[in-house]
Amino acid sequence: MLERAAEVNAAGAKPVPSPCISICRMDAASGLCEGCFRNLDEIAAWGLMREEDKREVWQRIARRASA
Repeated sequence: MLERAAEVNAAGAKPVPSPCISICRMDAASGLCEGCFRNLDEIAAWGLMREEDKREVWQRIARRASA
């Protein structure tokens, strides 16, 4: 996931790809999806987000995945 996050942010891909990897299980302790490291608000809003906002989510994903 870290490699993909770096690729998305460095390449400036448009449209910004979804981080979903079809492992959709929420971790009760962290509140994050075990597959994509997004919270429920980020998952629900993804389709309506601007490209810049999606990149910000990818940056948060990278920080979460490295923690």
